[in-house]
Amino acid sequence: MKGAPSCRDNGAVFIVGAGPGDPELLTIKALRLLAEADVIVYDRLAPQEALLRARPDATLVYAGKGYGEAGKQEWINELLFEEACKGKLVVRLKGGDPLIYGRGEEECLYLIERGVYCEIVPGVTSIAAAAAAALAPPGSRLGSSTFAVVPGRQAGSGEPGFNYAEIASTVDTIIIMMGASTSKTVAEKLMEKLSPDTPVVIVESASLEQQKVTITNLKGLREAGERGDVKPPAVIIVGGAAEIAKKYQLNSQDHRIDDIS
Repeated sequence: MKGAPSCRDNGAVFIVGAGPGDPELLTIKALRLLAEADVIVYDRLAPQEALLRARPDATLVYAGKGYGEAGKQEWINELLFEEACKGKLVVRLKGGDPLIYGRGEEECLYLIERGVYCEIVPGVTSIAAAAAAALAPPGSRLGSSTFAVVPGRQAGSGEPGFNYAEIASTVDTIIIMMGASTSKTVAEKLMEKLSPDTPVVIVESASLEQQKVTITNLKGLREAGERGDVKPPAVIIVGGAAEIAKKYQLNSQDHRIDDIS
């Protein structure tokens, strides 16, 4: 990148997916890197138990940011660059998977363009954790062979910015991430193409002790969103996978299920 500072010291940055929150879902590679790191820069959704793996002399830096704190990303990029240029092994610990709405690619490209070694270490996504929690397989021979994943809000606006109905009409299952605050509007947009009775599963805090799984339909999702009952972090599964989940849950004794349909 022309004009950018460069660093070709022996430092390195590993952008590590910490999984959906349950520390037992961290990968072996993630645990090894946490134990070796000189510096750990961690996000709000990264499990705190993961930090117990850090060396006693490691530097821990909290870099969580709320919606709209775009300026903080520049500070994070520069911090990773500066620490790596000191010859340190840096772990950037992110919730879920770094490349699924995690901005891991932005941070890694920033570093690579400046001569810093950067590697992405994948993590268990909240999509997989939510599907497992609800027994709602997005890829299944039982009725959901195709699926699409979309965010519940458009970057920079906080509002839904996608043609959810058109997307949903081309796949068996549509999965909405980061859609708690926009669930009412998303449900209304989906009902432009889909029946109000289309099955929906809402999974809040997937993999955590406070995990909550709700079986409903698009009409119920709209009503829950209107009441503000969908709490982040939430994954909303609509269509074929939710239909499978509904059938499974009829005889399940192992999951906490609320049926609001």
